[in-house]
Formats: sequence, structure tokens, C-alpha cells
Amino acid sequence: MRRREFLAAIGGATLSSFGTQAQNTGRRYRVGLFTAGLPLTDDNWQAAPILHGLAGRGYVQGQNLVIERRATEDHPEVLSRFAAELADKVDVIVALGFPAAAAAKAVGRVPIVVFGTGDPVGTGLAVSLARPGGKVTGISDVAAELAPKRLSLLQEAVPGLRRIAMLWNVRDPGMNLRYDVSAARAAELGIVVTPLPVRGLDDFGQAMAAMTEQPPDGLFMVADGLTGRNRKRIVDFAATKRLPTMYEYDFIVREGGLMSYGPDIEETLDRVVALIDKLLKGVSPEDLPFEQPTHFHLAVNQGTAAKIGLELSFSLLVQADEVIG
Repeated sequence: MRRREFLAAIGGATLSSFGTQAQNTGRRYRVGLFTAGLPLTDDNWQAAPILHGLAGRGYVQGQNLVIERRATEDHPEVLSRFAAELADKVDVIVALGFPAAAAAKAVGRVPIVVFGTGDPVGTGLAVSLARPGGKVTGISDVAAELAPKRLSLLQEAVPGLRRIAMLWNVRDPGMNLRYDVSAARAAELGIVVTPLPVRGLDDFGQAMAAMTEQPPDGLFMVADGLTGRNRKRIVDFAATKRLPTMYEYDFIVREGGLMSYGPDIEETLDRVVALIDKLLKGVSPEDLPFEQPTHFHLAVNQGTAAKIGLELSFSLLVQADEVIG
């Protein structure tokens, strides 16, 4: 049984017991969920673990917890306004992605926990990981460490891989840095990179056309709000073109992607929740250094591999934390 299934099984009892506790506290906590992407509904892949983790720590919606949500849906002109609205309403802002984090930091009135922003020092969100400054803390990026592992895993899945396309949101400074690190590591491994920067929905068609005209041996998709919202197009294209693709998050593999390697999302978001909890209890963000992911997850989809005519090696399969299909 996977951890999420166990949590679901015990969720009812946990929420019930904490619900009684919440009614007795007398205080109402306010947390803002902020993204430049799509609305953060209760079943969103980022929001759901955060809400469940908060409930597990005694913060229950409708009792002692109010959740304020803002999603710009790829309209950057409202980022500043939404950040200011949240700062007026909540005790802590959870900023998912660099654009939301930068907008929240610019307002600077309440503590901010960030996730999925890329390298916080490289993008200017933090002065250093140990002493971030500016009311910001959260989970930092480890792209420099992950890039060679992702590429080597894709090479193991695709013997003879020489050319790889990389797709990323060029409007996001955090994702630009992640692309730069990945491209540099690819060059060190002797892999030629075809850059496929995207800025909006129309660019995905152009990127697919470029891969159709000059097919790469593999594809790596850098995940952020924009590419994540269009992941089905990428998964379907990769299946049609029999293109082996490496993703950063395992849920995309469950949706039909070939493979992923990255931080364990449930464990990482649970640490986000722990930071929120500390801030709600009065700990200063200046006393909360940025944390780095410590658990990593390799997922492979054998069904997808078979559909694109790829036979995954035994050595790759035994490394996987999750094999699908």
C-alpha cells in the first residue's frame, strides 16, 4: 500500500479527532494558497496534500482554518493585486511557483512559504538558504543534483541516446535556471540539447512541430504551472511519436508518461506544512532556513514503454520506487 492510500484510509478518523480539538481552540487561522496557474481546488495535486497535512496538525477548514485562494491562470498583470489581497487577509501565504513567490515577497507583509520556485538564491527570493531574509522560507530546488541522475536514467532507458529536447517555460526565472543546469549537465554527458522554450499555449504546437521535423532521441519536460497545465498534450504527443520522455513528477507517469525522477511530493509537501505550522505558531521566518528535498522517487510506466516500443532493462526496473502497468 502506498503512503497516500494509507493516509486516505486513516483520514476520516484523523480529521474527526482533530475536528474536536479545533472547536476548542477558539482561534481561527488564515492561510493563503497562491499560484500563477490554475485554481487550487481541494483535489489539486499540490493543494490536497497541504490541506490534508494541515488537518493532521489540527487545522481544519470550516472549524479553525480559513483558506484563501488566488490563482492568476496565467495572467501576470494580476499577480501584484492578488498578492496584496492575500497579505491583507491571511497569516501565512503559501506561494506555489516563482511568479507567485516573487509577487508575495514584493508585498512583504506576512510570512511566505514557497515551493516549486527553482533555486531561491539564484532567482533572488532568498539571500541564502540558511538566512533567506524577506519573510520567505520554504523548500529549495536541487536541480543541479537531479539533472545528471535524470539524464543517466533516460540514457539507461534509451541506449544510444544522443539528442534530447528540453521543454520549459522561458518566462519563469526559476525554470530558466533549471533548464540551464540540465542543459549544462547534458553537454557534459555528450548529449546534444534541442531547446524548446515556451511562453504560452500557442508555443506548444510550435515545439511539437520542431520535434516532428527533427525527432530527438528523448524529451525532458521542466515542470511549472504552464507546462503542467499542458502535460496531457505532451504525454499524448510523446505516445504518438514514440518519444521517450523524462518528467519531474510521478503523477504524470500515472497519467501515461514514461518515467519521472524527482523529490517525493508527499514528503516534500508535508515539510511545507510543517513550516506553515511553525509560522502559525509564531516562529519568525528569519529563524526558518530553506530546506532541501531529502527523499526522491523514480516512477516508470511499463505500459507506456510497451506502447512506444521500448523495452526497459531489468536494472532500471529494480531501481524504480513505483512501476506502473
